[in-house]
Amino acid sequence: MSTRKSAFLFSTLALFTASLFALATTARADDDPPGRVARLNYIQGSISFQPGGETDWVQANPNRPLTTGDNLWADRDSRGELHIGSTSIRIGSETGITFLNLDDRTIQIQLAQGSMSFHVRRLEGGDAFEIDTPNIAFTLERPGEYRVDVDPNGNATIVTVREGEGDATGGGSEYHMDSGDQATFTGTDSLTYDGGQAGRPDDFDQWCRSRDDREDHSSSARYVSRDVTGYDDLDDNGDWQSIPDYGYVWFPTRVAVGWAPYRFGHWAWVAPWGWTWVEDEPWGFAPFHYGRWAEFEGRWCWVPGPVVVRPVYAPALVVFVGGPRFGASMSFGGGGGVAWFPLGPREVYVPPYHVSERYVQRVNITNTTVNVVNVTNIYKNFTVNNTTVNKITYMHQNNTAAITAVSHDTFVNARPVATSTVRVNAQQLQTAEVQRNFTVAPVQKSIVGAGAPAAVRPPQAMMQRQVVAKQTPPAQRPSFAASTQGPVGQQGRNPVPQTQQQPAPGFRPFQQPQSQQQQQSQSQQQSRPAVNSAQPQQQGNQSRPPVNTAEPGPTAPPVQSGRAGHPPVPIQPAARPTFAPPPPSNPNVKMAPPARANESTYQPHQFEKPQNAAPPQAQRPQERAPEPQPERSQPREQESRKPEPEKKK
Repeated sequence: MSTRKSAFLFSTLALFTASLFALATTARADDDPPGRVARLNYIQGSISFQPGGETDWVQANPNRPLTTGDNLWADRDSRGELHIGSTSIRIGSETGITFLNLDDRTIQIQLAQGSMSFHVRRLEGGDAFEIDTPNIAFTLERPGEYRVDVDPNGNATIVTVREGEGDATGGGSEYHMDSGDQATFTGTDSLTYDGGQAGRPDDFDQWCRSRDDREDHSSSARYVSRDVTGYDDLDDNGDWQSIPDYGYVWFPTRVAVGWAPYRFGHWAWVAPWGWTWVEDEPWGFAPFHYGRWAEFEGRWCWVPGPVVVRPVYAPALVVFVGGPRFGASMSFGGGGGVAWFPLGPREVYVPPYHVSERYVQRVNITNTTVNVVNVTNIYKNFTVNNTTVNKITYMHQNNTAAITAVSHDTFVNARPVATSTVRVNAQQLQTAEVQRNFTVAPVQKSIVGAGAPAAVRPPQAMMQRQVVAKQTPPAQRPSFAASTQGPVGQQGRNPVPQTQQQPAPGFRPFQQPQSQQQQQSQSQQQSRPAVNSAQPQQQGNQSRPPVNTAEPGPTAPPVQSGRAGHPPVPIQPAARPTFAPPPPSNPNVKMAPPARANESTYQPHQFEKPQNAAPPQAQRPQERAPEPQPERSQPREQESRKPEPEKKK
C-alpha cells in the first residue's frame, strides 16, 4: 500500500473514531437544532401537507423536510412512505399524522385516524419512540415491525407487533406486548382491552413488506449509512464509482443541460434551521443535506462523508455570497439578489443559523473528511475574527458553472430557481464576498413553500381530536402571521410571537391564553378533595371532559399491567411525586394518567384465546444494548431482517 493511501486510511479512521466519540459524549447546546428530520419520500395518490403552526394545506413535496409540528393527511385510496434515518414509516388510506416531537433522542407521532406501519432498524439506548392515539400512547422498547390502526371515529386503537416489544398506556393501565401480539383498545378514561395473536398480513402489510425488501437490497447502503435519509433513492438514478482522492462517489444520471447542485429546486423557510433547499429531482434529498459535491472529468459527483451511525442533517450545504460591489454589477432588479455555490469535499460548513461550536463540529465531521481543529478555526473566523474569513478559498468559488444567483423576490417566495437564474461572469465573481451573516428575512410564502393548494383536507372532527400522550410534547410552533418581529440575525430562530392567535384548522391548534373564568375553574378543581389537578379547559371545545392526571392514593393496591393474550401481571406502584406534571401546551394532547388499580375494564377471559396462540412467556426478553457499527474499508454487506416467526397451522 502506498504512503499516500496509508495516510488517507489512517486519517479517515482517526476522524471516524473522533466523530463517534463526539456523538457519544457532550450533549448538544440547548439552542442547537436537531440533527435529523423526517422525509416523505414516496407518494401514491393524494397527500396533503401543513407546516406546523400554519393554516394552509398544500400538496406534499417529497423533498420538503418534515419536523416537529408538521402535519400530513393521506386521502382515500392513498399511501405514503416516510423515513427518519433508517426508520421507515408508512401511512395508509385516510390517515392523519402530526410530528409532536422529532429531535435527536425522541420520535413522538400523533395518529388521529388511519393506519400506520413502521419498521425500526435501530433503537439506541435513551431514545424514545412513541405513537399517540385517541385511546393510548404506545411506546417501543426495541427495534422491530409494528402497526397501529385508529378507526375513523377515534373510538378504538389496534396495535400489532409483528416483531419487537412495546407498552400501551392509557386509562390508568399499562399493557406489555411482545412479538406476535395484537390488541384492541377502546375508550379513553376507562380503557377496554381485547388481546390475542396477530392475524394474517393484509394488502397494506404486504405493500409495506415490499417496500422493506427494496431497502434491504439497496446497493447504496454499501457506501453510506442507512441513517442518511434518502440513500435508497440513489440506486435507480445514478451509479457509484471509485475516483482518485475521494474514493466511492455517486454520479447522477439523466440530469438537465446546465445542471448544477442547488440550482433545480427552490428555497423554503423550515424552522428551526431557517433557509432550506428543496430539490426538484425525486432523488434530491440525501445529496443536498449530507456530504459534499465535486466535479470530475466535467461531471458533477456527490461525495458522501464517513460512514457514521447517525450523520447530522443540514438544511443546505452551500456558501452564500454577495456584497455591494457584486450586487451593483448584477441585473437583479428591485430588491437585490442572492447567490450561492455548493461546498466541496473537506470544506467546512458554517451554518448561517444560531448554533454552538459543538454543533458546527458535528455537522462537519459526520458529512465530510475534515480535521476538527480546522473546523474550529474556520468557525471562529466567521464568528469572531471577521477580517480573515474572506481569505478562505473555496473549490467552487470562482467556477461560473457552480454559482447560482436569483433575485430576492424569487428567493423568498419559494419560486423555481432554474427558470429565474441570473448569469454571473468571471469578472463579477471577483467582486463577490462570502456572507458571514446571511440575514434574508422570510415571508409567508417562504413558510408554506411552492406546493399547489391541497385539493383535499382532513375531516374537521379529526383535526380537533385529542390523543393520549405519555411524554409531554414541546410547545407548539407559532404561526408566521402571529409574529411581529422577524428573525433577522438569528436565522434559525422562529419569529417571535407577540400575541396568541385563535385556534386555527389543523391537527394542533394553538393553546389560548387562560381567561379569568378558566383560572377560577382551575382553583375550584384544586379545592375539591377527590379531584386531582387537571389540564386547563379549552375555549371553543367545552364538550371535552377534563383530563385526569391523578395518581392513586397512598392506600391503593398494587397496579396491574396486562399483556396481549396473557393475564395481568402485578407490578409495584410508582412512587408518588411531590408535584403533578405540567399539562401540555397542546390542546389536542392529554397526558396519560399514572397506572391505577381496578380502573381498567380488562378481563382476562372475556375473549376466546386462539388455539394456535403461543404459550405465555415465563420471563420478559432481556433488552440488548445496540452494538456500535465498526469502521469499514470495504462495502458493507446488506443488512438482513429477522424473519417473521412461522405460525403454526
